[in-house]
Amino acid sequence: MNKKALAALLTALPLATFSAPAFAADGECGSVTEAEMNWASAGVAAWVDKIILENGYGCDVTLVTGDTMPTFTSMNEKGEPDIAPELWVNAVKVALDKAVSEDRLVIAAEILKDGGEEGWWIPKYVADEHPEIKTVDDALKHPDLFPDPEEPSIGGVYNCPSGWNCQISTANRFKAHKAEEKGFKLVDTGSAAGLDGSIANAYESKKGWLGYYWAPTAILGKYPMVKLDAGVEGDKEAWDKCNSQADCVDPKPNAYPTSDVYTVVTKEFAENNAVAMDYLGKREWSNKTVGEFLAWQADNQGTNEDTAYYFLENYPDVWKAWLSDDVIKKVEDAL
Repeated sequence: MNKKALAALLTALPLATFSAPAFAADGECGSVTEAEMNWASAGVAAWVDKIILENGYGCDVTLVTGDTMPTFTSMNEKGEPDIAPELWVNAVKVALDKAVSEDRLVIAAEILKDGGEEGWWIPKYVADEHPEIKTVDDALKHPDLFPDPEEPSIGGVYNCPSGWNCQISTANRFKAHKAEEKGFKLVDTGSAAGLDGSIANAYESKKGWLGYYWAPTAILGKYPMVKLDAGVEGDKEAWDKCNSQADCVDPKPNAYPTSDVYTVVTKEFAENNAVAMDYLGKREWSNKTVGEFLAWQADNQGTNEDTAYYFLENYPDVWKAWLSDDVIKKVEDAL
């Protein structure tokens, strides 16, 4: 798509949901910082926001590198960046509730309207060959089926990269299920690419793989995986207070809750950018939509920016619901 054409068209987004000073309706948004989180769905969301906020409201948007815990902590304590486009709330539920109640942060919208799905997964071909493996404890009975990449004589559980809250929750689950005593160790994947690559490599060689992942993602669309049952009823209070916390001394087996996934902004941004907040309050998509454009991104080696434009060009029925009728008409004409 021609970016200048899009800039000329996305100029009249509606003002309805949030109350704020009237001057914000003029689109004088000023400088905005937004976290480009280092997983694909959040990265694409940041670029969709950048395109619309800059061209629609005259904002000057700077994207900054983000991770769940560092971004939330910085927003909560320092008031920056202004926007976290995709915050998985399970990771920070207690602290987020406190920040909202104390008027430091504001929840704009539930960006993943189906919620996010987290857990420990195994390849479908392993599940098909071993139908007895249905729970986490079932898998931990078979270290031979899930070899550590460096020490294949023991089992490996693939962990999240440093800085992701799932690194904490995975380590707590590992401890809760006494996985080390059962012949396993945690595998440091190093990065998002390392985690993704470990699944791709397992599929290419048809080897076992056991570890954390989440949906919606391109990886789970491309490589069919089966989520293991926790084997216990979920205890949300225990999850929020212990299983998701780094200082959890004695974690018990627990199920990952379906995660609320929100766009979160600072209180100052919410109060001073009513028009932008109206957009952010409406901007949501389904897991199916996200999985589809992430699969396109993976197949075409697209950047987050490329994929944002692909989304705008190919999913007008999704994003036109965020805009006023006159803007919809202009965008449709341009496309």
